[in-house]
Amino acid sequence: MKLDSQDLADLAVGAAFLGTGGGGDPYIGRQMVQICLDKGLEVDLVDPDTLKDDDFVIPTAMMGAPTVLVEKVPSGEEAVHSLKRLERRLGRTATHTMPIEVGGINSTIPLVVGARLGLPVVDADGMGRAFPHLEMETFGVYGVPGCPMVVSNEWGDSALIEATDNRVMEWLSRGVAIRMGGAAYIAEYAMSGADVKRTAVPRTMSLAIRIGRMLREAKASHRNPFDALLGLLPDTLYHYGRIIFAGKIADMRRETRNGFSLGTARIDGLGRWKGVMEIEIQNENLIARVGGEVRAIVPDLICIMDSETAEPITTENLRYGQRVTVMAVSVPEIMRTPEALAVFGPSCFGLKEPYVKIEELPA
Repeated sequence: MKLDSQDLADLAVGAAFLGTGGGGDPYIGRQMVQICLDKGLEVDLVDPDTLKDDDFVIPTAMMGAPTVLVEKVPSGEEAVHSLKRLERRLGRTATHTMPIEVGGINSTIPLVVGARLGLPVVDADGMGRAFPHLEMETFGVYGVPGCPMVVSNEWGDSALIEATDNRVMEWLSRGVAIRMGGAAYIAEYAMSGADVKRTAVPRTMSLAIRIGRMLREAKASHRNPFDALLGLLPDTLYHYGRIIFAGKIADMRRETRNGFSLGTARIDGLGRWKGVMEIEIQNENLIARVGGEVRAIVPDLICIMDSETAEPITTENLRYGQRVTVMAVSVPEIMRTPEALAVFGPSCFGLKEPYVKIEELPA
């Protein structure tokens, strides 16, 4: 699948939705890929089932606080630098690159790398959404080591990380990213084609494009975009979704600390939605409560969307007074196993509430 400008626009919307508010501003990433297309470069998205078992895939991404990208816009060369240095360390040349998460700018960084280096991009990722920590990957959950990894900045500086496990990798690389200004660009979780097929969440990039297209076409034909999106989900790995609240953002508290964007959004209910919803944020939306009662919790998706346009809103773009609709969506079953929840379930974020599937929570 050769991506064109319309695919990029749809991907930016769909990835912002699946990213649950995190992963960085998708507009920035979209423009980076568009520059590549304008130069005559191609973006080739390939199905994971077409990989040979001995193909060599190096995922690429941005790490750090999404709020930093508003003032620290990347050129696209940073992640290329990380991949090339990791190739030298491993003594192998990548046959493909791939996202580590299907969220915001991290759905597009591999497209930039693929276009610049002539590498196909695998239609899969390691989170099925966005998460704030690098160890929170299905790759690692099912046995692929994240290291060695490379972290680079816009000046060509880089650090090679060799860690004993993926949590230590996250801790060390986070310190490097902070020293690089709060956002840096990485290559990690190098793996075989066989490992991709075993550990990745498949076809999430093409799903993001489908979601963006569905929302665009629904609005153009004057259909309810929220209903259209909910009607799409049952035929995907994200088989269930529902609207859990709607209202006006009454308060937005955020700070950038330890390389993360942390905060809380408070939404006053409007219309039939009574009470106040509070959503806790660590780069992404983690838990939604109304009156202290959980309405959705990580790893299930909590997506804040503009009530009028149905555009997903990333956490750094949440503002007082916005009219928003909150949708919750189930994640693929590969992300709900005991092994997966031990790595990116609620307790991994310091939440006291246990994981309960969105299907089983009160509406």
